[in-house]
Amino acid sequence: MSLLRACSLAKCLGRRSLADVRRCFAERCQLCVSVRSAAVRRISETPVCLQRRNISSVILKSEDAKKRVHEQSQLLDVLKARIQQLQSDVVLDVQHAKVQFLKSPSFGGGVSSGRTVKGSSKDKSDIPKSGQVVTKGASKSQPSRWMKKLSEENINKLKKQQILQQKVQRNAKEKLPGKSKASKSSLMPTGTTHKTMSSSAKKRRGGTKLSDEIRSSVSSAATVTAATSSKAAEALKTSKQKQRDSQSKVSDKDATKKTKDGDLTEIEELEKRLDEQVQQRIHLSTTESFQESSTGSSCGDIQLSIRSYLEACVFIGDIERSQNFLVSQHRVMSRRKHLTTDVYNIMMRVWAKKGTLNQIGRIFILMEEAGLKPNVGSYSAALECMGRNPNSPPKVISRCLNQMKKDGLCVDDLFRECVFQQDERDMLLKAVQTVKPDYEPSLTLNASQCSSPLVQDFYTNREHHIYPKLDFTQEELQRCFQCQLSVEQACTITIDSVEAMKPVTENMVKMRELLAEQRAQWQKVLLQALRENKMILTKTNTRDYKLNLYPYLCLLEDKEYVDIMIQSVSNLPPSGESLKILAHDLGNRIYTKYCVRQKHQNGIVEKLRSIYDAYTELLAKDTKVYNVLPREQWCKLEMEQSSGPTLQGAETSWPYVLMLELGTFIVDIMVKNLKINSDILNPAYDRKCIPILYHMYTFRSTRQVGFIKPHPILTQMQQEAMETTLTFDSSVMPMLCPPVPWTSEKFGAYLLTPAKLMRTTHGATQHEELLEKCPNLHPVFDSLNQLSNCAWMINKPILDIIISIFNDRGSDKLDIPPPLSEAPKIPHFNPQDPAYTASEKAHMKREVINAKKKCSEMHSLRMDALYKLSIAHHMRDKLFWFPHNMDFRGRTYPCPPYFNHLGSDVTRATLMFAEGKPLGPKGLDWLKIHLVNLTGLKKRSSLQGRLEYADSIMEDILDSADNPLNGKKWWMEADEPWQALACCMEIANAVRSPDPTKFVSHFPVHQDGSCNGLQHYAALGRDVIGATSVNLMPCEVPQDVYSGVAQQVEELRTRDAAKGLKIAQVLEGFISRKVVKQTVMTVVYGVTRYGGRLQIEKRLKEIDEFPKEHVWDASHYLVRLVFSGLKEMFTGTREIQDWLTESARLISKCGHTVEWVTPLGLPIIQPYHRTRNLVLKSTMQHINLQISHDTKERPDTVKQKNAFPPNFIHSLDSTHMMLTSLHCYSAGLTFVSVHDCFWTHALTVDTMNKICREQFVALHSQPILQGLSNFLLLKYCSTIQREAKNKKYQEYRRLMLLLAKVPQTGDFDLQRVKESTYFFS
Repeated sequence: MSLLRACSLAKCLGRRSLADVRRCFAERCQLCVSVRSAAVRRISETPVCLQRRNISSVILKSEDAKKRVHEQSQLLDVLKARIQQLQSDVVLDVQHAKVQFLKSPSFGGGVSSGRTVKGSSKDKSDIPKSGQVVTKGASKSQPSRWMKKLSEENINKLKKQQILQQKVQRNAKEKLPGKSKASKSSLMPTGTTHKTMSSSAKKRRGGTKLSDEIRSSVSSAATVTAATSSKAAEALKTSKQKQRDSQSKVSDKDATKKTKDGDLTEIEELEKRLDEQVQQRIHLSTTESFQESSTGSSCGDIQLSIRSYLEACVFIGDIERSQNFLVSQHRVMSRRKHLTTDVYNIMMRVWAKKGTLNQIGRIFILMEEAGLKPNVGSYSAALECMGRNPNSPPKVISRCLNQMKKDGLCVDDLFRECVFQQDERDMLLKAVQTVKPDYEPSLTLNASQCSSPLVQDFYTNREHHIYPKLDFTQEELQRCFQCQLSVEQACTITIDSVEAMKPVTENMVKMRELLAEQRAQWQKVLLQALRENKMILTKTNTRDYKLNLYPYLCLLEDKEYVDIMIQSVSNLPPSGESLKILAHDLGNRIYTKYCVRQKHQNGIVEKLRSIYDAYTELLAKDTKVYNVLPREQWCKLEMEQSSGPTLQGAETSWPYVLMLELGTFIVDIMVKNLKINSDILNPAYDRKCIPILYHMYTFRSTRQVGFIKPHPILTQMQQEAMETTLTFDSSVMPMLCPPVPWTSEKFGAYLLTPAKLMRTTHGATQHEELLEKCPNLHPVFDSLNQLSNCAWMINKPILDIIISIFNDRGSDKLDIPPPLSEAPKIPHFNPQDPAYTASEKAHMKREVINAKKKCSEMHSLRMDALYKLSIAHHMRDKLFWFPHNMDFRGRTYPCPPYFNHLGSDVTRATLMFAEGKPLGPKGLDWLKIHLVNLTGLKKRSSLQGRLEYADSIMEDILDSADNPLNGKKWWMEADEPWQALACCMEIANAVRSPDPTKFVSHFPVHQDGSCNGLQHYAALGRDVIGATSVNLMPCEVPQDVYSGVAQQVEELRTRDAAKGLKIAQVLEGFISRKVVKQTVMTVVYGVTRYGGRLQIEKRLKEIDEFPKEHVWDASHYLVRLVFSGLKEMFTGTREIQDWLTESARLISKCGHTVEWVTPLGLPIIQPYHRTRNLVLKSTMQHINLQISHDTKERPDTVKQKNAFPPNFIHSLDSTHMMLTSLHCYSAGLTFVSVHDCFWTHALTVDTMNKICREQFVALHSQPILQGLSNFLLLKYCSTIQREAKNKKYQEYRRLMLLLAKVPQTGDFDLQRVKESTYFFS
C-alpha cells in the first residue's frame, strides 16, 4: 500500500507546482509512515520519517526557494529510485497491497496498523541526529547519502540474486525430480512474477469483474512470498559461514595440537564420515524442516487456540464473529505471526460453501499480506466455490489450475491430501470437470513398504499366510456395528451397578427419591445459570481479537452441558477432587461430544456405515478368504468410496489450557448455584440453603492445590442410596464391534469418539509431529490392529463369585475391597481440651490423619472395583473388543481405562477369548502348567515337573472348581488366586469331557518372559553369563535370576555377619526371592539406589517377624548388596546401560532431547524438558500449570539420562511383541499381550513359542547398538555449528567419541535362544 501511495506521489510531483508539492508531500508521507502492514520489509530503509521531518522544519523556517527546490528535486529522485528498486525486489508483498487498496476498501482499515512507527526503533534513533544536520542547513549532503545507500542496496541485491540462482540450480540437481519441481516453482524468476503482478494491477485500475479479481488473487497467491526471500537470505548466510569455517579450519587445528593424536584422527575421520552421510541422505532435509518447525512451535498452543476458536464459531454458525476475529488477528503484526495458511483456509471453506467468490479473493489477499503461501486447502476452497457457482467462467477455473501447476501442485494432490466435509469433494470435482470433462482423480494406495528388513518378508511373501477370521457372520458383525454406533452417538452410557443386587431397604428408597428430587431441581437451576452466564459473555470481551468462551458454550444443547455437570457431581469422591483434574475432565467431555456432533454435521456417519459394512466381509467367517490385512482392506474401501466427506483428520484437538479454562468456567457455575437445604436429613437443624460443593485449598506435598469437595450431606445421601445405575463416557466401555483399523496416526480405534495413536502428556506435540513425518508406520498399525481385533467374552461363573464376595464384605486376601462401612472410624477429640498433653494431641492428630487417609484409599479402591465389576456384568452376555493404542515408547495398551486384560488378577480372571479352539493333544498339559505358574509354587521346576505336580494335586483342583467358597479353598493360596480358580474350572470341564483333545477351550494361556528387560540387555551385549541367568541359553530347569541374586546377597550377608556386622546378623533368615525381586526387575528399567531402597523397605515391612526398628538400616544395606550382585552377574548389561546413560547426558547437555527410531521404524523422542510454570487465571482461582514438555525449554538432563536406558529397552520389548503379533496373525493364531506376557489358546502355545523365539533372534540379529550409534551421530553431530568449537568443542568431541565407541559384545550365540524352553514359559 505504501508503494502505491509512493507511485501516486511521484506522478503528483511530476506535474504539480512547488506549492502543491509541499502540501501533497506532507499528506502522502503521513500515509506512507502510518502504513506498513502489506510490506514484509519495512520502508524504514529509506528514512521517510526523517525526510518528512527535515522538510517540515525547512518549510517552517521559510528558507530560500533555491534550497527548497533543490531538496524537493533530490527527494523526487530518491523516491523514483526507491520505487524502481521496490518494483524489482524479490519481496512482492508490497505490491499485493495494491489489490487491497483498490478492491477491498472494507478490509483496508482492518489490515492497516497504526503501530508501525511505534515498533520502528531504528527510525526513532536516527531522527534526532539527522534533525540536527538539517537545522544547520547542510541539506545537500543528506540526499547523496540516500543515493549512495540505494546504489549499495541494488548492488547487494544483484549479488544475492546471482548466488541464489546458483544455489537453486545446485539443489535442483541434488534433489529428486518430484521435489525439484516444487522447489523450482516456489522460486520463480522475479521478472516473471513482477510481470504477472503488474498486469493484474493494471486491470484493477480500469475496474474489473469479480471473476477477474478472484483470478488475479489466486494467481498472485502462487507468487514468491517473504518467507521464500528470508529462507534464501538465511541459506546465503549459512553458505558464507561455511566458507569462513573452512578457511579457519587450519587455525582450529593449531589450537587443538595439544590433544592426543589418536583422538584427533578419530574425530576427523568421524567428521568426514558424517559429512559423507549428510551428502548422501536426502531425508536430512526433512530433519532440517522438522527442526525449523519445532523451533517455531513456541506459538503452537496459540495457533491451536485460534484454529479451535474459528472452527467453533463456524460450527455454531456465527460467521460474522469468526470473520471479524480473523481480520482482527491479521490486523496487528504481533498477532498475525500466529496465523497459518490452514487458519485462513477455515474461513475460505465457509465462503466456498456460500458460493461468495469475492470473500475468498479477499482472504487470498490477507494471506499474501501475511507472507503465506496457499496450499492444497486454499486452492480446493477456491475451486469448490467455483463449482458451486453455476456462472463461473471456465477461463477462471483454468487460470486457477494453471497457477496451481506453477506452484508445484497438481489436481490429484487436492483429492489426495485435502480433508473434505459434506459435499466439498463433489463440488471440487465438478469445477475441475468443467474444464477437464474426462478428468477422474487418480488415487492410489500407499504401497510403500517398511524399510525395516525385519518385516520385508512379511509383506512381500504372503503365499503361506493364513489370516484368521472372526467367529461371526457378516450380518452379526453389521448388527454389532450398529449397536456400537448408537453408544458412541449418545457419548454416554448408563449401566446397572452390581450393588443393585443387594436387598433394597426402606432408607435406600428414601435416599434415592430425595436424590432424584434434588437432581431435577439442580437441572433447572443449572440451566438458568448457564443461560445467564452466556448472556453475560456476549456483552463482555467484545473486542474481536479477544478469545471468548462463548462459542464453546454453544457447541452443544444447553441441556447437554447440564447433564455433564450433574454426572460429574455424582462421580465426585467424598474426599473431593483437584480443580485442575475436574476441570480438564469436564472440558474433555464437552470436546468429545463436540467431535461426535461435528462428524454428524460433516456427513461422516453414513459414509462410515457404508465402508464398515463392506469391511466386515474381510472379518466374517461366512465370506471368502482375503489375502490382505485389515488396514489394507480399509484403505482400499475408502479409495473405492472416495465420494463425499473424508473420514480421517477432520477434528482439531483442543489445547490443554482451553479445556482447563472451559472446565473451570463450568465448575464455577456448579459451585455457585448447586445448593441444598441444610435440614434435608435432619429436620431438627435450622433450614437454610447451603452449597453442595465447596471450593477449598489443600496441600499436596509443599504445593497448595485448589480442591472441589462435596458437602458431607451429599456424600451421606449418595452412600446410603446405593444407586442402581452408573453413567460412563462411551469411550470407557469396551467396543461392541471390531475397532476401526489404524490407517494413519490420526484415524483408528473408535467409530466416532476421537482417539490418539500415541498417548502423550497433555499439550505435548513433538510426538505427533514426528509421527506425521514418519514415512511408513504400517507394521505398527498392523500390530495394533491385530491386538484390537481379538474378541472377548465374560467368564460368568467367576464373575458371579466375585460379585457375591464384593456385595458381602469384600476380602483383602482375595483383593476385593471392602465397603466403607468396614473403614476405621475417625476419632473425634477437642484440640482445645486441656486434659490432653501436647504429645497426646499430636498423637491424636496423626490418628485422625491416618484414619482419613485410610477411608479415602478404601473409597478409591471400592469405586474402582465397582466400576470394573459393573462393566463386566453389563457385558456378561455380549462379545466385545478392546481398541489399542501405544505410549511414546511403543508399548501397547487397551484404550478403555477400567476394564481390560491389563488389569488386576480379578479383572483378568473374568476374561476369556470369544473364539474357542479344541485343546488338541497338548492343550490340557498346557492348562495344567499354566495353573502351576499361577500358583507361583514351582518356579524353578521343569515343565515336566510342573505337569507332574499338577497331576498330583488334581483332587484339590477339582474341589476348587466344584466348591470354590465352601471346599478346601486350595486356590486361595495361589499368587493369582482368581485366575487360578478360573483355570481350575477349565481343567475340570476338560477332564470331564468325553474327549479332552476335542474340548473347545476359550481360556487364554500365558507365556511370560523371564525378566524380559535383562533378556534384551543380555542379547544386546551377547553376555553369556547374563544370557544364562535369564534363560536365553537352553537349560534343564529354568534359571531364576531373582533367586540367584537372593542367593548371592545371602552369601555376602553371611560373610559380613561372620565379621560381626550387626545389621547383617539381624537379617539372618529374612533374605528371600520376594525381598529382592522388585528391585532386580526394575534395576534394568533405571531404578536408582534410592528407589531400590524404598522397594526393599516395603518388602521388609510386610514381614511381620522382622524388627521394625531395623527396617531403615536393613534396606540401606540390602540395596547395596543387590546392586553389587547384579553388577557382577551382568557386566555387559552395566556397560551398555552406562553407555546409554552417558550418551543421553551429553546429548541433553548440548541442548537436545534424546531421539531414536525403533527397528520397526517408530520414531521416539523423550519429552523431558525443564519445567516451566504457567499460571491460568480464572474467576475461581489461579491454576499453576507445571509444563515439562515445552520444546522451547532446555532438556532436563537428569530425566533424559535416567530415562534413556529403560525407555530404549521398552522400545525393544515393544518391537519384539509387535513382530510376534504380526507373525502370529499371519499364522492364523489368536494373540494378545500384556507387554512381555503373551497370551494365546492352549492349542497354539507351541506355535506362539516358536514364533516368539524366532522374532527375538531376528530382532537382535540386527546391529541395534551400531544402528543407534549411527543415528545419534548423524542426528546430533553432523549439524554441529563450527563456531561452537571455541566454546563447547570439548563436549562435542566427547559426544562424538562416546557415540562412536559402541560397547563391546561377548560370545553368546543368539541362535541358542530358539532351543531355550524357558525363554518365555
